[in-house]
Amino acid sequence: ANILAALARAQDTLALSAIDMSTGAVTIMVTHKGRLEADLARLAPVELLMSERLADDDDLAAALFDLRDKLVREHSGLFDSDTGQKRLEALFGVATLDGIGDFSRAELGAAGGLVAYIEDTQKGKLPRLSVPERLTGREAMRIDAATRRSLELTRTQAGDAAGSLLSAIDKTITGAGARMLAGDLAAPLLDPEMIEARLDSVAFLVERPSLLDTLGDVLRRVPDLERALSRLSLGRGGPRDLKAIADGLAGGHAAADLLRGVEDAIDALPESLAQALGGLGRHQGLIDELRRALVDEPPLLVRDGHFMRPGFDASLDEFRTLRDESKKLIAALEGEYKTETGITNLKVKHNNVLGYHIEVTSRSADALMAPPLNERFIHRQTMANAVRFSTTDLAALAGRITEAADRAQALEAELFAALVSMTLTHGDGIAHAAAALARIDVCVSHARLATAERLVRPHVDDSLNFDIQGGRHLVVEAALRKARGPAFVANDCTLDADARLWLVTGPNMAGKSTFLRQNALIAILAQIGAFVPADRAHIGVVDQLFSRVGASDDLAHGRSTFMVEMVETAAILNQAGPRALVILDEIGRGTATYDGLSIAWAAVEHLHNINQSRALFATHYHELTALKETLDAIALKTMKVREFKGEVIFLHEVATGAADRSYGIQVAQLAGLPPRAVNRAREVLALLEKSDSGTRHHAIVQDLPLFQMTPDTPAPQNQTAEDSSALTEALDGLHPDEMTPRDALEALYHLKSLIQGKSDG
Repeated sequence: ANILAALARAQDTLALSAIDMSTGAVTIMVTHKGRLEADLARLAPVELLMSERLADDDDLAAALFDLRDKLVREHSGLFDSDTGQKRLEALFGVATLDGIGDFSRAELGAAGGLVAYIEDTQKGKLPRLSVPERLTGREAMRIDAATRRSLELTRTQAGDAAGSLLSAIDKTITGAGARMLAGDLAAPLLDPEMIEARLDSVAFLVERPSLLDTLGDVLRRVPDLERALSRLSLGRGGPRDLKAIADGLAGGHAAADLLRGVEDAIDALPESLAQALGGLGRHQGLIDELRRALVDEPPLLVRDGHFMRPGFDASLDEFRTLRDESKKLIAALEGEYKTETGITNLKVKHNNVLGYHIEVTSRSADALMAPPLNERFIHRQTMANAVRFSTTDLAALAGRITEAADRAQALEAELFAALVSMTLTHGDGIAHAAAALARIDVCVSHARLATAERLVRPHVDDSLNFDIQGGRHLVVEAALRKARGPAFVANDCTLDADARLWLVTGPNMAGKSTFLRQNALIAILAQIGAFVPADRAHIGVVDQLFSRVGASDDLAHGRSTFMVEMVETAAILNQAGPRALVILDEIGRGTATYDGLSIAWAAVEHLHNINQSRALFATHYHELTALKETLDAIALKTMKVREFKGEVIFLHEVATGAADRSYGIQVAQLAGLPPRAVNRAREVLALLEKSDSGTRHHAIVQDLPLFQMTPDTPAPQNQTAEDSSALTEALDGLHPDEMTPRDALEALYHLKSLIQGKSDG
């Protein structure tokens, strides 16, 4: 989408207005300082207009910071509400806006300023604008900019589209469908009935694979109706845009016929598909006229010509005949000149400087420049290898050709303008058909994704439940599959009245962050009306989603990593309500141990007692597990880990309980820290755990041997040479290609007995 937005303030009320320049869709909404950042993140405008006074307002600086490079400062008069009302009334041809909506002064100022700016920049040529849709802010899940970045909804944190949630779920076929899916992802629904209506349509298609495939074939032949209509309305369209309108509407008819032709009764169509069917409409008259007028493969630009079909207009055919017959006369004249002069290489050519002319080689030119031929052949130009001439009869014929060609081109342009005018009178119907096709495309995309990725239909209602059984992270799972890695480990997550806040402990690399993110993404997918990666999902509508996962600084703001963490945490604790879903990872790790523990402790208590949100709180502070004794709705969960022969194995499974340690040194060893540093870390950890006192660190340093004295010992060996020899001998005796499944199972038991026997010994 190509969103242009405006922010205005009147009577202490802030309002946003936005226009999608690709489609002409107009939205207006009231906002406020606390919600402005989330509303702007949802719109993601390419330009944001506002008055200079508003742009300099310090109270809005934080909300506008991410869009600082996209701000367009205009004079305050552009956003005057009275002038804005008159602009909108003139635009939509009404005496009053009462029939369109009851807009506040701030909304009128924002929308009017936006229209004025477009009129100025487009030199009075407005796109075809839809009637404004008034948003209340209660239609969509509130997701602030930090959460969108953290969850990588449309872009990864590195700024790439690949690897985002959108890239993983987008199986749309048309450009309009892709834009609608991105819009859905930016604004997940809050109304369970609307969500269920979308899910009904996806389920309908999943259950009818043949219909799903046939609809996909139809959509592949559908051009981008929205963009074509927008270009035509702005006066920037060409013949191909008219052809796209005809083909797109015909594709809509084909899709409608398919939906009407399903085996079920027409009233059995799900509501979302039924609405799309109604929006497709019937446009056979327009389709027939455009197809009668245009050739099958028209050029991109009007000035290229030759796009009107022969037989469409008699006058155009007459000019074309004159032009084409004259070209035949040119060929005949060339033959006459060759016979007259005896010069076989004589050619009649055309360029933009001389027009039609006669060209011969330098050797043959002397004959044309000598009597008697020089009386007829007029010298025009001498070049290195050729000489050019003209004649009076060639000039006369060229004039007739040029006149016919010019008149044909001018008439073709007039006919094109008439076709555009006729098409734009059907603008509303075309826009409805385009939106209906886009919605069908999104439903098809969700159904194809559900079939390919083993997704299930979630149950979404007004409760506060959050019950995910066998949940998976769609993006990570796809990445593992692409890399031929291990299978993704699914996990459950049940947040309810008795355990609405999960305190998740466990080491780094164990999968805490993935587990937190996957549940947030499942909630988003469910509320855009898509099936979800789980065995079962019951989700009470999430009205706000907050994520604080990962650490980074913000040099542009002058904020350290810890300051960014605290700013984001503050936003969550100040705004989250009972219907919110909050995921927090490692709060307090960016400062001193006791400071960080204290902040994390207070944050957990605040989420539990004040916000009362559904929350997943991952931490390395094992001390926080003591809160289970005083906070009733906390559940202790941990990431399962196994140690085997001195190595740590991450199982990526969530289990009830609390981690006893963080395994940080083992992770450091996996990362490649030098053995001497790893051994030194073990020594320090042993003394710190023994002292268990933050006040004795100076004494501990004295007790430790010098770093230089720490031996660079090799990693501990847990297998003897005899163990290794026995295992090697057993493995060498195996021939997998010759083994039956039973032989392989018995061999596996034998190898396991060898390992267990040695370890028991």
